[in-house]
This record gives sequence, C-alpha cells and structure tokens, in this order.
Amino acid sequence: MIRQRGLALVIVMWLSLLLTILIGSFAIVARTENLQARHLFDTTRAWYAAEAGLHRAVFELRNPDLESRWFADGRTYTVEFEGATVEISVTDETGKIDLNVADELLLTSLFESAGVSPEESPLLVDAVLDWRDPDNLVRLNGAEDDDYEAADYPYGAKDGPFSSVTELQQVMGFNYELYTLLEPAITVFTGRARPDPAFAPQEVLMTIDGMTEELATEFIEQREQIEDFGVPLPILPDGTEAVARAGSYTYSIRVKATLENEAWAELEATIRPGGAIQGRPFRIVRWKDS
Repeated sequence: MIRQRGLALVIVMWLSLLLTILIGSFAIVARTENLQARHLFDTTRAWYAAEAGLHRAVFELRNPDLESRWFADGRTYTVEFEGATVEISVTDETGKIDLNVADELLLTSLFESAGVSPEESPLLVDAVLDWRDPDNLVRLNGAEDDDYEAADYPYGAKDGPFSSVTELQQVMGFNYELYTLLEPAITVFTGRARPDPAFAPQEVLMTIDGMTEELATEFIEQREQIEDFGVPLPILPDGTEAVARAGSYTYSIRVKATLENEAWAELEATIRPGGAIQGRPFRIVRWKDS
C-alpha cells in the first residue's frame, strides 16, 4: 500500500510539472502573439506615416511660393504626423550622374571616388559603355556577348540604354557592394551629360576635380543654409559656379517615420510630378522600401 501511495505521489508530481510546462508554454505563445500583433500594428502606423511624408514632399515641391518651397538638394525636413516624427529629404535627379549619357571621364571619376583602383576603373567604364551602346564592337577593356558567355553569365550585353539604376549590377565587373556605394550618385532619368552641383549628393561632388571629402561636406553645409532660390552657391574647386534654383521634373524622395516607441518605417521613391493617370499629382518611376 505504501509503495502504491508513493507511486501515486510521483505520478501526481509529474502531472503537476507537465501542467506547469503546458500553462507556461501557452503563456509564452500568447505573449509572443501579442508582441507580434503590436509590432505589426506599430510598423503599419509608421508605414502610413512614411507614405504621408511622401505626399507632403510632393506638395511642398509644387508649392508656388518660392519663399516656402522645399529645396531638392538632399537636406532633411522634419514634420510631425499622427504621433510620428517624419524625416524627409528630396534630391533632384539632375544632381546625379546619368548612366546613359555620362562620358568616360565622368564615369572614371565616379568609380575611383567610390574606391575603385585606377587599374580596375577602365575595365568597369568600358563594360558600362559596351553595355549601353547599340553595337557588338568590344572596347579595349570592355565586354560584349562573347565575353559574358565566356564568364558564364546567363545573358550578354544589353546593347541599349539602362532602364534602371539597379541594372548596373548586371554589368560585368560590378557586384552588390560596389553598387550600393554608387547608387546614391546615379540615375537614368535626366538625359544630362553633367550633373548639377546645386543638387548633387556628396558622392557626385567627389567626382569634381580638386574636391576632397572635407570640401564636399563644407559645400553641402553651406548649401543647406541657403533659403532663397537663385542665391549663388560657393564656387567649387574646379571653378564651377552653382546656383540654388527650382528643381527639374524628377525627384528622389527618402522618408523615415519613427513612432514614440521607436518603431519605424522607411521608403524611397523616385517620382515625377503631374501627368499621372486618373488625375494623380505625381507618378512613381522607382520604388524602394524597408
């Protein structure tokens, strides 16, 4: 009888332990689901706040009052929206280097300012030029269809203009790491042979002869202090004079919305104001989000 009672006690203890584990597991699952639901709710709030920031930027770019219109030179504007702090920066695409029209010298400066060696830079430049030109003639350091095939690429040179900046990753010699360094400086939307320093990010300013990182930072700081369109900017090291003015027709807008509890969402869109279908105030030509 005593042995049976002892066995019953052991069974009861094991059952109690099992029930404790089950209850604890259910509690953990319930808490996890609650945290996931809260996180989803917060990130959704932040996401819509970021979208609101995008629309606010478009509104400010179309502001007819030049004294209060936002500058599209990359400076950050901060606004509050429904309990979220929204940071917005706008960059006119004319401040970037157009992959479809940039010449050999400009591309060389761009790649070397991103850390590419002088020995490797000619290979990348010619590869870009061979990618976008319509013929099959191989430049001295370039690459056409046969070269891509020999390197086991599943495709050849495009022999046409770049459709997007991300396409640069498909060109022989480029990888994702190099692309991420170049991305802030490149575009396919302007058709301009030279970028406009009035809107150029630091990565583009570094391609100017005589420019150093310190001078580029100083130029941007002085540029962001200007609040009137038409005001001359400091003269650049190569003697170029830039003027802060109203923007062009294509803008890259970066928005980050942060809630009080640090939940956040970020997006980047390249837009063209006006001319959109269904009467919308702008058209998105490139989209990237967090």
